[in-house]
Amino acid sequence: MAKPPRPKQKQGAQKSADRPEKPGFAARKVAADILGNVVHKHRPLDGELDTVSGHSGFRALAANDRSLVRAIIGAALRHRGEISEILTRLLDRDIPEKTGRVLDILHVAIAQMLYLDIPDRASVSLAVDHASTDKRARPYKGLVNGVLRRLGREREDITSDLDADRLNTPDWLFESWTETYGEDQARAIASAHKREAALDLTVKQDPEAWAQRLGGAVVGAGTVRLSKKGAVDKLEGFEAGAWWVQDAAASLPARLLGDISGKRVADLCAAPGGKTAQLAAAGANVIAVDISKSRLKRVSENLARLNLTAEIVASDLREWEPAEPFDAILLDAPCSATGTIRRHPDVPWIKRPGDIEKLAEIQAELLRRVSGWLKPGGLLVYCTCSLERSEGEGQIGAFLSDVPGFEVVPVLPKEIGGLSQCITPEGYLRTLPCHLTDTENIAGGLDGFFAARLKRF
Repeated sequence: MAKPPRPKQKQGAQKSADRPEKPGFAARKVAADILGNVVHKHRPLDGELDTVSGHSGFRALAANDRSLVRAIIGAALRHRGEISEILTRLLDRDIPEKTGRVLDILHVAIAQMLYLDIPDRASVSLAVDHASTDKRARPYKGLVNGVLRRLGREREDITSDLDADRLNTPDWLFESWTETYGEDQARAIASAHKREAALDLTVKQDPEAWAQRLGGAVVGAGTVRLSKKGAVDKLEGFEAGAWWVQDAAASLPARLLGDISGKRVADLCAAPGGKTAQLAAAGANVIAVDISKSRLKRVSENLARLNLTAEIVASDLREWEPAEPFDAILLDAPCSATGTIRRHPDVPWIKRPGDIEKLAEIQAELLRRVSGWLKPGGLLVYCTCSLERSEGEGQIGAFLSDVPGFEVVPVLPKEIGGLSQCITPEGYLRTLPCHLTDTENIAGGLDGFFAARLKRF
């Protein structure tokens, strides 16, 4: 028997195609697509949101819609564990749709309903519209509508007993933090990740004056922390090169090299360049080495804006050799970046335990290699923006056991703005996201950093 004609379906599809999109629909669609790319394909969020080379749909949006996408994805990722548990409670069985598109649409909608100041009606309506226009999600548009409307009616009963700190952290990460820091501290770290990081600036001079000008406060070892976020390039002092963006914790490792004026200093794995700027501003003759040419281009642009100079080298440290030894070396080794989850909420969902192991091997190789480039009496600071012991304390312990001629120079509170809670019993620097949380009503916290200062004798 011949297949019957389907004029009604075609006509309906045509009507759907001709119907104008509701305001905000494109932003929600892009948000769900990017969320899927992050959690299913493990693509870094920064790459997806790059306005030059990122997601094509995102690049096509107006500025206000881009901001909305960032807010939605940020909330969806920071609260991903909670949202997943909510859906478990709302769904009788798993959704068989294999690409994850339906779940992405639901996560985007729930993030708006529960964690952003967006009315339920708009969130539900746009989610249903999205499901209706997506061939993978279309069979489930009724489910999307029903689940979200039920959440709107019963949100208190469904959400009141959620253990947010535990749910929003993958098991392997929470177990690692509990083993290293204890459960109370692990929960404090997880809680800090629910809040977006403040905008921190490292200034060339007079941080108190710049804090007053920009409406912020001085924190840590002289960082200016702003009370509000906005377009960085519109802030006073940007064009004049008076400061650069750098988390308060990220500014600490370079300080451990002490007085470096006139000294030959290497900044290894230098991009994005905040530490390069610090070293150059302190009067050092800096050689900045990184494997990424594109990221070094930005380092060069920032140095030009800041009226600072450094020799820029694009090379793999495993192949590059310096012309002569250095007085000091700063090795900001490639790492899992689990200390930067406040700024990069995708990290828990794109990293795996195996990634930590592979990175630890690279870190060990680089540390041993570059240690041979240091003059006798010189200082080597090894640092990572990781909370994992294997990328910090474990690396230094193994290095000191295997490589003779080095000793630890303990970090002193006065070197890091009096942050004595950030110094370990071994004399290492260890900042946590839950440190420095009360800052004159400004968003608090620090990136999680580890740093050890070694002297060659």
